[in-house]
Amino acid sequence: MDRKKFLRLAALGALSPSFMSLQELYQHSRSLPEQEALPVLFLGHGNPMNAIEENEFVEGFRKTALQLPTPRAVICISAHWETQGTRITAMPQPKTIHDFGGFPRALFEVDYPAPGDPKLAQELKDLIKEPEILLDHEWGLDHGAWSVIKHLYPNANIPVLQLSIDYSKGPQYHYDLARALSVLRRKGVLFIGSGNMVHNLRLTDWRRLNDNFGFDWALEAQSKMRNFLEQCDDRSLIDFRKQGQAFDLAIPSTEHYIPLLYSLGLRDKKENLRIFNDEPVGGALTMTSVQYG
Repeated sequence: MDRKKFLRLAALGALSPSFMSLQELYQHSRSLPEQEALPVLFLGHGNPMNAIEENEFVEGFRKTALQLPTPRAVICISAHWETQGTRITAMPQPKTIHDFGGFPRALFEVDYPAPGDPKLAQELKDLIKEPEILLDHEWGLDHGAWSVIKHLYPNANIPVLQLSIDYSKGPQYHYDLARALSVLRRKGVLFIGSGNMVHNLRLTDWRRLNDNFGFDWALEAQSKMRNFLEQCDDRSLIDFRKQGQAFDLAIPSTEHYIPLLYSLGLRDKKENLRIFNDEPVGGALTMTSVQYG
């Protein structure tokens, strides 16, 4: 089946009597003629102040941007948009959301006026028949998205959409959905997961938030996660609750970790892995970031 016919059938829901499952869509997308795919990123976003400060992590984002081709659009999976069901922003001009408190006024004054792409949102909805993807006209771009994307595309000239995290679903759901979405990488879409692999605010030493140090359990989790990434051991990263106490402390709640699973599901295991910004901060956070392709 050629690419054009596949996309037309997928949009019409004709590849199955009722709908295409995630696995069916993934298998069909894998059978398409091989074309150059855009990279996949997972960015450790950390402190919202990284949006306006100059530091090694911001420099890491900017250096990464120099290696990226110009995408048609960015789809970001941010830790800070959890919903019942999966949603995609579909407005032509998403608002800049300041979803935090207690920071300097300068951070609240940041506006990132990147356009949206309603046509791409509808294309994604048509492509994924199960689960249903809901078009969202209310959300916008939260700080998990704009605080890092502004360093990649400071002119805000690339359309940005956000894909929500369905909090009612487990890790395998998110990984499988990402596998189904991977066909869009060959249609000019750059996917970015934004969160933190190790993220325990309750145990963070706020007095040392600018220090590159980690508690023993955080360093253990960081090291094991890095090894799993290098070994392409997706199963261990999906089954993170089976990896021991260090992982339980590193991932007390899942919203900052789930974007990593999207990055894993989106990539091809033959693609090169690059790990950068691989530093702990404040004892209980890591800024580890990943690029595939």
